[in-house]
Amino acid sequence: MRWRNWAGNQACEPAAIERPHHEDQLRSIVRRAASAGRTVRVVGAGHSFTPLVCTDDLLVDLRDYAAVRAVDAERCTVTVQAGIPLWRLNQELAVHGLALENLGDIAYQSVAGATQTATHGTGARFRNLSSAIIGMRLVDGRGEVVACDRDTEPEILEVARVGLGAVGLVSEVTLQCVRAFNLHAVEGAEPVDALLERLDDEVDGHDHFEFFWIPNTRWALTKRNQRTDEPVRPRPHWRAWRDDVLYDNVLFGAMCRIGAWRNHLIPKVAKRLPSKGSADYVDVSYRVFTSPRLVRFYEMEYAIPRSTVVDALRRVRAHVGQLGMQISFPVEVRFVAADDIPLSTAYGRDSAYVAVHVYRGTPYDDYFRGVERIMDDYGGRPHWGKLHFQTASSLAPRYPRWDQFQQVRTRLDPGGVFTTPYVERVLGPVGG
Repeated sequence: MRWRNWAGNQACEPAAIERPHHEDQLRSIVRRAASAGRTVRVVGAGHSFTPLVCTDDLLVDLRDYAAVRAVDAERCTVTVQAGIPLWRLNQELAVHGLALENLGDIAYQSVAGATQTATHGTGARFRNLSSAIIGMRLVDGRGEVVACDRDTEPEILEVARVGLGAVGLVSEVTLQCVRAFNLHAVEGAEPVDALLERLDDEVDGHDHFEFFWIPNTRWALTKRNQRTDEPVRPRPHWRAWRDDVLYDNVLFGAMCRIGAWRNHLIPKVAKRLPSKGSADYVDVSYRVFTSPRLVRFYEMEYAIPRSTVVDALRRVRAHVGQLGMQISFPVEVRFVAADDIPLSTAYGRDSAYVAVHVYRGTPYDDYFRGVERIMDDYGGRPHWGKLHFQTASSLAPRYPRWDQFQQVRTRLDPGGVFTTPYVERVLGPVGG
């Protein structure tokens, strides 16, 4: 009965683990829990770094609840059960000539897990994945199904798109897709200070731009992706395997393990790793957006106003220099357009995301807490699925529609069936 997340930093021993196949089973689980005064949490792929799904009561595992319910190629929509992983959804959409507008760099998450925590990719004109939701079916805290879309219960739809699993148990989502498209990818390395001087031009001049600062160096790795009508011109298979698997996972993982044994050796080992060099290729969108992630890590990520990111990153670089430890993972910076979802980290403002990572098992308190203090100065909002040290009292002022979320939460789950100590820590008590 022991459950552990992907990173290995969260574990729990539920009283029972349920693996439903049908919506009636979801309703039955919640009804039984509500009548017995028990609680229910739901897990998709377990890619959150927080104890968001941890419970000592009922855990619903959605791995078998992953069917494609309907595809409308004309309207570019798809309806899926909540547990479908993004990698499989991407493949299913491609068969119908469709794609998701934007994606993060990992495709292992379930649709429900990714959207409930406001997972995002990068692109100054594009919003996070939750913004693609145009319809949902939820099981509320009484075990009743609530269907919502733009015409029926629109307020519930607004709120539940990012709900942390605390508004209801997500059964199905309908996503607005786009016609399948290709991306022209250009990847390389350049001095970070020069990059920061022209950062707005880079972000606005490319459909999807991100970079990774390598701690304790003057270098950044850049990724520029542009939508294109060019035919597919992918990297040779050997080059893709070498770059994405051998270099980014096998050799990088070896450096992390050596660094965990002897932290001071990280710079020496890093200098001896072969360079991938630059890359220039064209491929279908989801193959460019996503990459294999075989090295386990812990992560914290904050959304801040885009206009503040250069100043914030300079302070993060200074903090890293004062830590007295070597950091093996790059600091990732991405950009997302504002949206209107009450608990979205990009609500109401064009946002930059700053993500810091450490190899699993590495102490991170000094590093992460220091970065968090910096992000607090900019009204930073932590990614709901990644590590942070905030509470409901510190988070509420950062979300202008916090009270609206709480009203819908109380309406759909008055008995707190979907609330655990961690959920209460970050959202407060139901009705509170």
